[in-house]
Amino acid sequence: MAELTMTTFLTLDGVMQAPGGPGEDESGGFPHGGWLVPHFDDDMGKTMDEVFSKADAFLLGRTTYDIFAAYWPRITDPNDPIASKLNSLPKYVASRTRTTFTWSGTSHVRDVVKEIVEIKKRYPREVQVHGSCGLAQTLIEKDLIDEYRLLTFPVVLGTGKKLFGAGAVPAMLKLVRSGTTSTGVVVSVYRRAGSLKTGSFALD
Repeated sequence: MAELTMTTFLTLDGVMQAPGGPGEDESGGFPHGGWLVPHFDDDMGKTMDEVFSKADAFLLGRTTYDIFAAYWPRITDPNDPIASKLNSLPKYVASRTRTTFTWSGTSHVRDVVKEIVEIKKRYPREVQVHGSCGLAQTLIEKDLIDEYRLLTFPVVLGTGKKLFGAGAVPAMLKLVRSGTTSTGVVVSVYRRAGSLKTGSFALD
């Protein structure tokens, strides 16, 4: 059975909104779209190529689906390791507002908490979540993510949608590996490590 993995671009203050360009997601009056782009380098490209090489399917929120569907079908180079995966592999979209999607290979997911187990059973490797802030909140709250790939950029924004919201269940994560790109992006891979443990430095 596949694992459910999440790959997310984050600022130092945890913002994951609109990394790809101005106008990408201005909801809530967000003015900083495109904050990732100046830090994209060959190291980042290799990291993302490796991530997508492990995908058997994708699970996306509706907003991320709309962003991807407006861009990736236009990249038709069969040797592009990201476009070839996104355009050819199954895509599942969790949405309460839409049920039909035009991008080839896309299916609707009505209740992601109930349906994700069956979706995972269909694939041997990874069902990948990219972006999808609202969907991420649900998956985190229900402790459904098997592995996090967090790419943390040396940027502070102060406003914007964050990965871990108020509904996140307190838990431990285990760092599997980490590295740094030439532009200072920290690439970290975490896996679940059980419920939260606490202690005390008190002398008494």
